[in-house]
Amino acid sequence: MSDSNARPLRVVLLGPPASGKGTQGRRLADHLGLAYLGTGALLREQVENATPLGELAEPILARGEYLPDDLMCRILGDWLECQTGGWVLDGFPRSLPQAEFLDAWLAGQGQRLDAAILLDVPYEVLVSRIRKRVECPDCRWTGQDHQTHANAQCPVCRTPALPRADDSEENFTKRHREFTRHTLPVIEHYQKLKLLESCSATATQDEVAARLLQLLHC
Repeated sequence: MSDSNARPLRVVLLGPPASGKGTQGRRLADHLGLAYLGTGALLREQVENATPLGELAEPILARGEYLPDDLMCRILGDWLECQTGGWVLDGFPRSLPQAEFLDAWLAGQGQRLDAAILLDVPYEVLVSRIRKRVECPDCRWTGQDHQTHANAQCPVCRTPALPRADDSEENFTKRHREFTRHTLPVIEHYQKLKLLESCSATATQDEVAARLLQLLHC
């Protein structure tokens, strides 16, 4: 892995739904001064605002499925074009074609990925998290209901945090199946490139955050 002081870090976080990618991705980006993109939060915001992208994404997300690769790659390409430094990606790539798109895009810019980090969480823990997960509709903070303030207020901006619309156990089961089908090949891809790091994400958020920094030698 490269020296984090030599150039901006570029990192992707992989993991099943409810593994903590959003929470840890934001923390990592804030700590290292990197840009952060959470594709799930981005798409949910588009759905709530009834944008053209949101109208296209809503029925797909409601079925617990991933958006088509061509659409996700277009969204990611537009976002990457606006970045001038390092970044953390949460929720992309979710399929092998998306990983290959990212490889090609970086190569075309004379850049490369520094690490792909897999957040490893047992299935039963994921189900437990889903039952208690809430998200702020304003700042997109995501966490467990016991982490909110009085009256379920977001700990960041004090807006009431709510259960996510896509967090039924039935939907979670579908999304986990999609993860197994589409994202395991991505994990194997980064293993072959010697970019993959694995991090057990069942400890406290602070402990997981510290472990991620260790993996990145930061």
